[in-house]
Amino acid sequence: MSRIQHTDPELAHRLSRRNMLGVAAGATAAALLGAAAAPAGAATQTASGGAGRGRPVLPPGRLGIQLYSLRDKVSTLGFAPVFAELKKYGYDEVEFAGYTQGSAGPITLAQLKRLARNNGLNPIGSHVGYYSSDPNAYTFAQNLNKVLDDAQALGLKHIGTASGPFRYGSTVDAWKRAAEEFNTYGAAARARGMKFYQHNHSEEFSFATDNPKVRLYDVLLAETDPKLVYLEMDIFWAYSGQFRFSKRPDGTPAPFEPLNYVLRQPHRYPLFHVKDGVSDPGNQYGYRMTDVGDGDIDYQRFISAVTRLRGERLAHHWQAEHDNPTESFTFARRSSEHLHSLREKC
Repeated sequence: MSRIQHTDPELAHRLSRRNMLGVAAGATAAALLGAAAAPAGAATQTASGGAGRGRPVLPPGRLGIQLYSLRDKVSTLGFAPVFAELKKYGYDEVEFAGYTQGSAGPITLAQLKRLARNNGLNPIGSHVGYYSSDPNAYTFAQNLNKVLDDAQALGLKHIGTASGPFRYGSTVDAWKRAAEEFNTYGAAARARGMKFYQHNHSEEFSFATDNPKVRLYDVLLAETDPKLVYLEMDIFWAYSGQFRFSKRPDGTPAPFEPLNYVLRQPHRYPLFHVKDGVSDPGNQYGYRMTDVGDGDIDYQRFISAVTRLRGERLAHHWQAEHDNPTESFTFARRSSEHLHSLREKC
């Protein structure tokens, strides 16, 4: 089990997302409703977005959004108007967190796939639970074939989990055991032409309870086969991990830079979550989550460093996300505007 307390917002986020996971059933797609937010073109330049004459930092066709950020709109309006808005905002891709998300009206996977494609959105991946005590649960551990069947039906190229590898505890051996299971899921996904991935929170950067010199994230990287298991770095949570775990439990320094993990093995990170935060050392996580472009995480620097690597410009997918946006359509629009406005430094 994770050492996070039940009041931990990071754990609450994971549990909330897990509760939404499932497969929709039904015969008809949700009706297209009127857009609930004013349209805005993605080409709009923000005053503080780093607009300039250089090449766009964001590669063409690679901006997506994690639909968990829009769960309130999906549950009240349905997928159709949400996808229509995302198209207006200049998004290219969507990442699912379950296939119903409380959607208004029943919808099948075939209809969901067609609806996304009709709005110019490529379904790029999905988050599914890692394990459950319920043998019928929709998780990798309990229903691997069903999970992969559904991912194939949607045409996904990536299928992963936002659960940390804490199933057996926080020791080195516990994470090796979880890594073996991840390798199994990765092999099964690869056999179907997909990539299995794990999405981090900050706790993955903590230290093994039986060897406080070992960072657990390093165990995950070392013990998973790079041809079978990939990573989706949530950049906000990675920098939160930097804030929380740059010292070992005994107080000795253990600094790390999240970007360096990517630069050392860029092929292992096909997906990213682009999530922003305002630096707040008084907060236990080091940041307060905010809309992309309103925080202190330097995305001009981060995205440029990855996409300027030889052969890597179009090798990654950048998914905007906010766990609890004040107004989710506004978040989606402003995040797209900001990321499209970023330019390489000349």
